[in-house]
Amino acid sequence: MHSYIRPNTYIVLRLTSGTLKVLEIIPNTTISIGKYGSFPANLLLGRPYYLTFEVFDKEEGKAQTELRVVPASELNAESIASDHDTPIESRDEPADGGVEFDIVGEHGEMIMRSNRLTVDDPSRQTLSMEEIEELKKAGTGSGKDIIAKIMASHMAIDEKTSFSLAKYTLRKSKKYLRRFTVLPLDVSMLAHFVLDKEAHRIMELRDEMLGLIGSWANIHCGESSRIVPSADGKGMVGGGRWLVVDDTGGLIVAALAEKMGILYPEEESEKEEQSEQEQQIQQHKETNQGQETDAAGDFIIVDAPSSEAVPPPAEASSSDSIHPPIQTSNTTKPSSPPKESISETSSAKVRSTRKSSRPHIPTMSALTNTLTIIHSNAQPNLGLLKYFSYDASSPSSTHPLFTHLKSLSWLQLLHPDEDPGCVEPEVVSDGVLATWKSGKRGTYYRKRRRWERISRVVQETRAGGFDGLIVASVMEPATVLRVCVPLLRGAAQVVVYNSTVEPLVELCDLYSKERRAAFLAKQTQTQFPSNPEVERARRESKQNGGAKAGKNEAVDPDFPVNPTLLLAPMLQTARARAWQVLPGRTHPLMTSRGGAEGYLFTATRVLPVEGKVEARGKFRAGKKRKAAEAASSA
Repeated sequence: MHSYIRPNTYIVLRLTSGTLKVLEIIPNTTISIGKYGSFPANLLLGRPYYLTFEVFDKEEGKAQTELRVVPASELNAESIASDHDTPIESRDEPADGGVEFDIVGEHGEMIMRSNRLTVDDPSRQTLSMEEIEELKKAGTGSGKDIIAKIMASHMAIDEKTSFSLAKYTLRKSKKYLRRFTVLPLDVSMLAHFVLDKEAHRIMELRDEMLGLIGSWANIHCGESSRIVPSADGKGMVGGGRWLVVDDTGGLIVAALAEKMGILYPEEESEKEEQSEQEQQIQQHKETNQGQETDAAGDFIIVDAPSSEAVPPPAEASSSDSIHPPIQTSNTTKPSSPPKESISETSSAKVRSTRKSSRPHIPTMSALTNTLTIIHSNAQPNLGLLKYFSYDASSPSSTHPLFTHLKSLSWLQLLHPDEDPGCVEPEVVSDGVLATWKSGKRGTYYRKRRRWERISRVVQETRAGGFDGLIVASVMEPATVLRVCVPLLRGAAQVVVYNSTVEPLVELCDLYSKERRAAFLAKQTQTQFPSNPEVERARRESKQNGGAKAGKNEAVDPDFPVNPTLLLAPMLQTARARAWQVLPGRTHPLMTSRGGAEGYLFTATRVLPVEGKVEARGKFRAGKKRKAAEAASSA
């Protein structure tokens, strides 16, 4: 995450009313924030985050609106000024003077007066709305003058308690004070913003649920993870690769990529410094081009022999100088080299100074620290990644997700032969390609690269060996896990999120130990039947329809998933609630957002043993068994 405001990035403005405004800061444009006013975007570029600004009105003779950075001492002035002991509640006896006090100090001193007899009448405010509107139009400040006049014109301001006065001041500050705080748009802030605007778009995912998903799925940076070839030699195991099914518009992908360190583009300062150094070297070479140095290195002759000599710079006297010394005679004017040698030297210099072309980086080419998303459309729905400078339709090659984010459809995963993108284009010889036009050749090469990319991702995904599975989809969870769980390696974590609890309760039942025991019993009976008729029927079905079993095989309604592949299924939820913490008035906020609670299903991938498992050895007989044997013998 960047520590300062960069151009062409998204930022969050938190207004005094508590409203969040997400906008893209574009250089040489104007930012409008409604009644708070407008200001040039260039005033924010290069400044650090978490600063609070005040918007001033445009004064006469000035071309643009000015901003003022509010210092921390001014922001926390009330907290510093109201430093006192924590009061305690006491309603036993009225304080001295016959006045009833609700809150007193530890030693009985009067802290706060009761507001039971206070009458909050609008007529006690002498300023009318018309006068306040005139103050707003005539004022040149940021709203502090209006608040001061409103407070001074209130007839019963002295009767208010410290709590009511603080609430009254805060209410007026939210209404008239023109301030905003610049915040970075990270995943947590984006989830909070979208949850208030379009909660259904992200399946009502909250920030605490995103943290639980990343923790239970063991998401971390796997750039240096070790890759182990699979047993069949067709794939790889491990490497920091996670399988994702995301129907939240890309919020899950963004949260996982942030923990993996591949969400934000790299700092461009180092690249800019390198480009500046290359430009300086290029300029230096162009400046020194055509210059000649004598053998001793005492003089430099520019362009042509001349009687005027110029002292050599430090670079010319160094042993690793770019231009080799030219052998001259003992005369004052050295002989000029032949024109052919000059042209050859200049051409060599041009070739050496020519900037090397950037190597082609194929998309989805990373081997470790990757996310593979499975979608059901032609393109994955990753619209929320635009807030992190990544466009899924036309990604930038400099973004980390360009190589670390891979995508494929369900059709490509289950039936790649039926997908048109997995069909190899016709191979054309080089002689035929030479006769084509450039546009036709470019189209041919694009099709070839697209087919190679899709085939590589499909083969890698079907080979399996992923480190974890994260599912946040409106699809039935059992159908997703039936396909994706076999693609995981041993000890991989499975995390399934749903806004309601009923689908996950059914999933817990499908992977329960009771259903696992029944599945093993049925599997043992099928593989090792004791009934000859069952054995004969099994052989006939294997000979007739065993070869056709596969994608058209019917799913057993009793066991839609293999319960032996996951161990220790758990169902949980978490919700962080906001509290008001005040002396004597601590309680949860009653204005918190409702909505769905959100639940998580977690389990661990295991590799079941193949074949029939039998217990062997000598076992001690229990008391009941010994008693039964004694009774039968008697």
